[in-house]
Amino acid sequence: MTVSYRLSEIAARLGGRVLGHADARVSQVATLETAQPGQISFLTNSKYHAQLAGTKAEAVILGEADADATALPRIISDNPYAYFARVSALLNPLQDYAPGIHASAVIESGAQISPQAYIGPQVTVAAGAVVGAGTVVMAGCSIGKDAVLGEHTRLYPGVAVYHGCVIGSHVIVHSGAVIGADGFGFAMDAGRWLKIQQIGRVVIGDHVEIGANTTIDRGALDDTVIEEGVKLDNQIQVAHNVHIGAHTVISGCVGIAGSATIGRYCRIGGSAGILGHLQIADDVEIAPFTLIGKSITEPGRYAGIYPFTKNDEWRVNAVHLRHLGDLVKRVKKLEKEIESLKGEKK
Repeated sequence: MTVSYRLSEIAARLGGRVLGHADARVSQVATLETAQPGQISFLTNSKYHAQLAGTKAEAVILGEADADATALPRIISDNPYAYFARVSALLNPLQDYAPGIHASAVIESGAQISPQAYIGPQVTVAAGAVVGAGTVVMAGCSIGKDAVLGEHTRLYPGVAVYHGCVIGSHVIVHSGAVIGADGFGFAMDAGRWLKIQQIGRVVIGDHVEIGANTTIDRGALDDTVIEEGVKLDNQIQVAHNVHIGAHTVISGCVGIAGSATIGRYCRIGGSAGILGHLQIADDVEIAPFTLIGKSITEPGRYAGIYPFTKNDEWRVNAVHLRHLGDLVKRVKKLEKEIESLKGEKK
Protein backbone atom coordinates (compact mmCIF):
# COMPACT_ATOMS: atom_id res chain seq x y z
CA MET A 1 0.00 0.00 0.00
CA THR A 2 1.40 3.38 -1.07
CA VAL A 3 1.50 6.00 1.66
CA SER A 4 1.24 9.72 0.93
CA TYR A 5 1.29 12.90 2.99
CA ARG A 6 0.40 16.53 2.52
CA LEU A 7 3.27 18.95 3.01
CA SER A 8 1.46 20.37 6.01
CA GLU A 9 1.33 16.88 7.56
CA ILE A 10 5.03 16.32 6.93
CA ALA A 11 5.94 19.66 8.51
CA ALA A 12 3.75 18.87 11.51
CA ARG A 13 5.70 15.63 12.02
CA LEU A 14 9.22 16.72 11.10
CA GLY A 15 9.28 20.49 11.56
CA GLY A 16 10.24 23.08 8.96
CA ARG A 17 7.94 25.61 7.37
CA VAL A 18 5.82 25.24 4.26
CA LEU A 19 5.73 27.81 1.48
CA GLY A 20 3.24 27.56 -1.35
CA HIS A 21 0.49 24.99 -1.60
CA ALA A 22 0.52 23.27 1.82
CA ASP A 23 -1.99 20.62 0.69
CA ALA A 24 0.29 19.34 -2.07
CA ARG A 25 0.53 15.58 -1.56
CA VAL A 26 3.65 13.46 -2.08
CA SER A 27 4.14 9.70 -1.97
CA GLN A 28 7.79 9.22 -2.91
CA VAL A 29 11.20 10.91 -3.04
CA ALA A 30 13.35 11.48 -6.13
CA THR A 31 16.16 13.58 -7.55
CA LEU A 32 15.39 16.94 -9.11
CA GLU A 33 16.23 15.51 -12.51
CA THR A 34 13.98 12.44 -12.36
CA ALA A 35 11.17 13.59 -10.06
CA GLN A 36 7.58 13.40 -11.31
CA PRO A 37 4.29 14.80 -9.99
CA GLY A 38 3.54 13.29 -6.60
CA GLN A 39 7.23 13.16 -5.67
CA ILE A 40 9.37 15.41 -3.49
CA SER A 41 13.01 16.31 -4.07
CA PHE A 42 15.62 18.53 -2.42
CA LEU A 43 18.37 21.04 -3.18
CA THR A 44 21.56 21.42 -1.14
CA ASN A 45 24.06 22.57 -3.78
CA SER A 46 23.73 25.76 -5.79
CA LYS A 47 25.16 24.09 -8.91
CA TYR A 48 21.82 22.25 -9.26
CA HIS A 49 19.72 25.42 -9.55
CA ALA A 50 19.19 24.70 -13.25
CA GLN A 51 17.68 21.33 -12.36
CA LEU A 52 15.46 23.04 -9.80
CA ALA A 53 14.15 25.34 -12.51
CA GLY A 54 13.26 22.38 -14.74
CA THR A 55 12.12 19.80 -12.23
CA LYS A 56 8.71 18.16 -12.46
CA ALA A 57 8.63 17.43 -8.74
CA GLU A 58 5.43 18.07 -6.83
CA ALA A 59 7.41 19.78 -4.07
CA VAL A 60 10.97 20.40 -2.95
CA ILE A 61 12.94 20.74 0.28
CA LEU A 62 15.14 23.84 0.42
CA GLY A 63 17.37 25.73 2.81
CA GLU A 64 16.62 29.26 3.94
CA ALA A 65 19.00 30.73 1.35
CA ASP A 66 16.97 29.15 -1.47
CA ALA A 67 13.49 29.74 -0.04
CA ASP A 68 12.50 31.97 -2.97
CA ALA A 69 14.39 30.06 -5.68
CA THR A 70 11.20 28.41 -6.97
CA ALA A 71 7.45 28.86 -6.91
CA LEU A 72 6.88 25.15 -6.31
CA PRO A 73 5.36 24.03 -3.02
CA ARG A 74 8.30 23.67 -0.66
CA ILE A 75 9.43 22.91 2.83
CA ILE A 76 12.17 25.13 4.24
CA SER A 77 14.66 23.50 6.59
CA ASP A 78 17.98 24.39 8.18
CA ASN A 79 19.38 21.09 6.87
CA PRO A 80 17.59 20.08 3.65
CA TYR A 81 19.59 16.86 3.17
CA ALA A 82 18.84 15.55 6.66
CA TYR A 83 15.22 16.61 6.26
CA PHE A 84 15.08 14.71 2.95
CA ALA A 85 16.40 11.61 4.75
CA ARG A 86 13.61 11.86 7.31
CA VAL A 87 10.98 12.32 4.59
CA SER A 88 12.37 9.31 2.73
CA ALA A 89 12.07 7.20 5.89
CA LEU A 90 8.51 8.46 6.40
CA LEU A 91 7.48 7.52 2.86
CA ASN A 92 9.43 4.25 2.79
CA PRO A 93 8.96 2.58 6.18
CA LEU A 94 10.68 -0.72 6.86
CA GLN A 95 8.61 -3.83 6.23
CA ASP A 96 6.65 -4.96 9.25
CA TYR A 97 7.02 -8.52 10.51
CA ALA A 98 4.44 -10.12 12.74
CA PRO A 99 6.07 -11.45 15.92
CA GLY A 100 6.63 -15.17 16.03
CA ILE A 101 9.03 -18.02 15.27
CA HIS A 102 8.95 -19.75 11.89
CA ALA A 103 8.31 -23.47 12.02
CA SER A 104 11.63 -24.26 10.31
CA ALA A 105 13.73 -22.25 12.79
CA VAL A 106 15.92 -24.17 15.23
CA ILE A 107 15.83 -22.74 18.75
CA GLU A 108 18.04 -24.46 21.29
CA SER A 109 16.99 -24.93 24.89
CA GLY A 110 17.87 -21.93 27.04
CA ALA A 111 17.59 -19.32 24.29
CA GLN A 112 15.51 -16.31 25.35
CA ILE A 113 13.42 -14.85 22.54
CA SER A 114 11.01 -12.01 23.20
CA PRO A 115 7.40 -12.76 22.25
CA GLN A 116 7.55 -9.49 20.27
CA ALA A 117 10.54 -10.68 18.14
CA TYR A 118 10.37 -12.25 14.68
CA ILE A 119 12.51 -15.31 13.86
CA GLY A 120 12.44 -16.25 10.18
CA PRO A 121 12.84 -19.49 8.21
CA GLN A 122 15.93 -21.64 8.77
CA VAL A 123 17.27 -19.39 11.53
CA THR A 124 19.32 -21.05 14.26
CA VAL A 125 19.46 -19.57 17.76
CA ALA A 126 21.88 -21.29 20.13
CA ALA A 127 21.52 -21.90 23.84
CA GLY A 128 21.81 -18.84 26.04
CA ALA A 129 21.25 -16.39 23.21
CA VAL A 130 18.94 -13.44 23.85
CA VAL A 131 16.76 -11.73 21.21
CA GLY A 132 15.02 -8.52 22.27
CA ALA A 133 11.53 -7.17 21.64
CA GLY A 134 10.78 -5.93 18.14
CA THR A 135 13.93 -7.47 16.69
CA VAL A 136 13.70 -9.10 13.26
CA VAL A 137 15.99 -12.02 12.37
CA MET A 138 15.46 -12.95 8.74
CA ALA A 139 15.94 -16.23 6.90
CA GLY A 140 19.12 -18.23 7.34
CA CYS A 141 20.71 -16.19 10.12
CA SER A 142 22.79 -17.89 12.79
CA ILE A 143 22.85 -16.57 16.35
CA GLY A 144 25.60 -18.17 18.44
CA LYS A 145 25.68 -19.36 22.02
CA ASP A 146 25.14 -16.58 24.58
CA ALA A 147 24.95 -13.88 21.86
CA VAL A 148 22.71 -10.92 22.64
CA LEU A 149 20.55 -8.91 20.22
CA GLY A 150 18.92 -5.78 21.62
CA GLU A 151 15.49 -4.39 20.84
CA HIS A 152 14.24 -3.37 17.37
CA THR A 153 17.38 -4.64 15.70
CA ARG A 154 17.15 -6.05 12.19
CA LEU A 155 19.31 -8.82 10.71
CA TYR A 156 18.87 -9.39 6.99
CA PRO A 157 19.14 -12.91 5.53
CA GLY A 158 22.35 -14.82 6.04
CA VAL A 159 23.93 -12.87 8.90
CA ALA A 160 26.16 -14.83 11.29
CA VAL A 161 26.57 -13.65 14.88
CA TYR A 162 29.13 -15.78 16.69
CA HIS A 163 29.00 -16.89 20.32
CA GLY A 164 29.11 -14.29 23.05
CA CYS A 165 28.82 -11.24 20.79
CA VAL A 166 26.59 -8.34 21.82
CA ILE A 167 24.57 -6.23 19.39
CA GLY A 168 22.65 -3.23 20.71
CA SER A 169 19.21 -1.87 19.91
CA HIS A 170 18.03 -0.32 16.64
CA VAL A 171 20.95 -1.90 14.77
CA ILE A 172 20.78 -2.93 11.11
CA VAL A 173 23.03 -5.72 9.84
CA HIS A 174 22.90 -6.55 6.13
CA SER A 175 23.20 -9.91 4.43
CA GLY A 176 26.46 -11.82 4.56
CA ALA A 177 27.91 -9.88 7.48
CA VAL A 178 29.88 -11.95 9.97
CA ILE A 179 30.09 -10.68 13.53
CA GLY A 180 32.63 -12.33 15.82
CA ALA A 181 34.74 -14.62 13.64
CA ASP A 182 38.22 -15.32 14.98
CA GLY A 183 40.78 -12.58 14.71
CA PHE A 184 43.92 -13.32 12.68
CA GLY A 185 46.29 -14.35 15.47
CA PHE A 186 49.13 -16.85 15.11
CA ALA A 187 52.50 -17.46 16.76
CA MET A 188 55.48 -19.00 14.97
CA ASP A 189 56.99 -22.03 16.67
CA ALA A 190 59.57 -24.35 15.12
CA GLY A 191 58.56 -23.40 11.58
CA ARG A 192 54.84 -23.79 12.11
CA TRP A 193 52.07 -21.34 12.94
CA LEU A 194 50.22 -21.92 16.19
CA LYS A 195 46.72 -20.53 16.46
CA ILE A 196 46.12 -18.04 19.26
CA GLN A 197 42.64 -18.60 20.61
CA GLN A 198 40.48 -15.51 20.23
CA ILE A 199 38.52 -15.27 23.47
CA GLY A 200 37.21 -11.69 23.33
CA ARG A 201 33.85 -10.63 21.94
CA VAL A 202 32.42 -8.10 19.51
CA VAL A 203 30.35 -5.45 21.27
CA ILE A 204 28.21 -3.22 19.05
CA GLY A 205 26.35 -0.17 20.33
CA ASP A 206 22.89 1.16 19.50
CA HIS A 207 21.88 2.66 16.13
CA VAL A 208 24.77 1.06 14.24
CA GLU A 209 24.42 -0.05 10.60
CA ILE A 210 26.67 -2.74 9.12
CA GLY A 211 26.83 -3.31 5.37
CA ALA A 212 26.64 -6.51 3.37
CA ASN A 213 29.59 -8.90 3.64
CA THR A 214 31.34 -6.76 6.22
CA THR A 215 33.33 -8.76 8.76
CA ILE A 216 34.04 -7.75 12.35
CA ASP A 217 36.46 -10.06 14.16
CA ARG A 218 36.22 -10.86 17.84
CA GLY A 219 38.95 -9.68 20.18
CA ALA A 220 41.95 -11.82 20.99
CA LEU A 221 41.73 -11.13 24.73
CA ASP A 222 39.70 -7.94 25.12
CA ASP A 223 36.66 -7.00 23.01
CA THR A 224 36.35 -5.49 19.57
CA VAL A 225 34.10 -2.46 20.13
CA ILE A 226 31.86 -0.53 17.72
CA GLU A 227 30.32 2.41 19.56
CA GLU A 228 26.84 3.85 19.04
CA GLY A 229 25.81 5.44 15.77
CA VAL A 230 28.67 4.02 13.68
CA LYS A 231 27.85 3.39 10.00
CA LEU A 232 29.85 0.73 8.15
CA ASP A 233 29.51 0.22 4.40
CA ASN A 234 29.80 -3.09 2.52
CA GLN A 235 32.86 -5.36 2.49
CA ILE A 236 34.77 -3.72 5.32
CA GLN A 237 37.24 -5.74 7.38
CA VAL A 238 37.46 -4.81 11.05
CA ALA A 239 40.19 -6.86 12.73
CA HIS A 240 40.45 -8.07 16.32
CA ASN A 241 40.52 -5.55 19.17
CA VAL A 242 39.70 -2.58 16.94
CA HIS A 243 37.78 0.20 18.68
CA ILE A 244 35.63 2.53 16.52
CA GLY A 245 34.29 5.67 18.19
CA ALA A 246 30.68 6.82 18.13
CA HIS A 247 29.14 8.21 14.93
CA THR A 248 32.12 7.42 12.72
CA VAL A 249 31.23 6.52 9.12
CA ILE A 250 33.38 4.19 7.00
CA SER A 251 32.94 3.55 3.27
CA GLY A 252 33.24 0.24 1.43
CA CYS A 253 36.31 -2.00 1.21
CA VAL A 254 38.22 -0.29 4.03
CA GLY A 255 40.64 -2.55 5.91
CA ILE A 256 41.37 -1.87 9.59
CA ALA A 257 44.17 -3.93 11.13
CA GLY A 258 44.19 -5.28 14.65
CA SER A 259 44.10 -3.09 17.75
CA ALA A 260 43.66 0.16 15.82
CA THR A 261 41.61 2.79 17.62
CA ILE A 262 39.48 5.19 15.56
CA GLY A 263 37.95 8.25 17.18
CA ARG A 264 34.45 9.68 17.20
CA TYR A 265 32.86 11.41 14.20
CA CYS A 266 35.56 10.27 11.78
CA ARG A 267 34.89 9.87 8.05
CA ILE A 268 36.93 7.25 6.20
CA GLY A 269 36.77 6.95 2.40
CA GLY A 270 36.47 3.75 0.41
CA SER A 271 39.40 1.32 0.17
CA ALA A 272 41.47 3.21 2.73
CA GLY A 273 43.74 1.12 4.94
CA ILE A 274 44.65 1.60 8.60
CA LEU A 275 47.59 -0.31 10.02
CA GLY A 276 47.45 -2.07 13.36
CA HIS A 277 47.88 -0.49 16.80
CA LEU A 278 47.44 3.06 15.46
CA GLN A 279 45.42 5.82 17.12
CA ILE A 280 43.14 8.04 15.03
CA ALA A 281 41.89 11.22 16.72
CA ASP A 282 38.26 12.39 16.74
CA ASP A 283 36.93 14.33 13.71
CA VAL A 284 39.45 12.97 11.22
CA GLU A 285 38.56 12.65 7.53
CA ILE A 286 40.60 10.18 5.46
CA ALA A 287 40.42 10.29 1.67
CA PRO A 288 39.64 7.13 -0.33
CA PHE A 289 42.55 4.76 -1.08
CA THR A 290 44.75 6.39 1.57
CA LEU A 291 47.04 4.17 3.62
CA ILE A 292 47.46 5.34 7.20
CA GLY A 293 50.83 4.15 8.44
CA LYS A 294 51.16 6.18 11.64
CA SER A 295 48.84 7.57 14.27
CA ILE A 296 46.86 10.77 13.61
CA THR A 297 46.74 12.96 16.69
CA GLU A 298 44.92 16.04 15.36
CA PRO A 299 41.53 16.41 13.67
CA GLY A 300 41.52 17.38 10.00
CA ARG A 301 41.55 15.99 6.47
CA TYR A 302 44.24 13.53 5.40
CA ALA A 303 45.02 12.06 1.98
CA GLY A 304 47.72 9.88 0.47
CA ILE A 305 46.56 9.30 -3.08
CA TYR A 306 49.10 9.07 -5.92
CA PRO A 307 47.57 11.00 -8.84
CA PHE A 308 46.75 8.85 -11.84
CA THR A 309 48.06 9.72 -15.31
CA LYS A 310 48.68 8.09 -18.68
CA ASN A 311 50.64 4.87 -18.37
CA ASP A 312 53.76 6.11 -20.17
CA GLU A 313 53.89 9.23 -18.01
CA TRP A 314 53.39 7.15 -14.88
CA ARG A 315 56.33 4.91 -15.81
CA VAL A 316 58.62 7.90 -16.33
CA ASN A 317 57.59 9.42 -13.01
CA ALA A 318 57.97 6.07 -11.25
CA VAL A 319 61.58 5.85 -12.48
CA HIS A 320 62.26 9.35 -11.15
CA LEU A 321 60.62 8.45 -7.85
CA ARG A 322 62.87 5.41 -7.50
CA HIS A 323 65.94 7.67 -7.72
CA LEU A 324 64.50 10.40 -5.49
CA GLY A 325 66.89 9.56 -2.63
CA ASP A 326 69.93 10.01 -4.88
CA LEU A 327 68.50 13.25 -6.22
CA VAL A 328 68.09 14.63 -2.67
CA LYS A 329 71.74 13.82 -1.92
CA ARG A 330 72.89 15.58 -5.10
CA VAL A 331 70.79 18.66 -4.30
CA LYS A 332 72.23 18.84 -0.79
CA LYS A 333 75.76 18.53 -2.21
CA LEU A 334 75.06 21.34 -4.68
CA GLU A 335 73.63 23.52 -1.90
CA LYS A 336 76.83 23.06 0.11
CA GLU A 337 78.97 23.94 -2.93
CA ILE A 338 76.89 27.07 -3.56
CA GLU A 339 77.24 28.15 0.07
CA SER A 340 80.98 27.55 -0.18
CA LEU A 341 81.24 29.69 -3.30
CA LYS A 342 79.25 32.47 -1.60
CA GLY A 343 81.72 32.38 1.27
CA GLU A 344 84.71 32.69 -1.05
CA LYS A 345 83.19 35.77 -2.75
CA LYS A 346 82.84 37.48 0.60
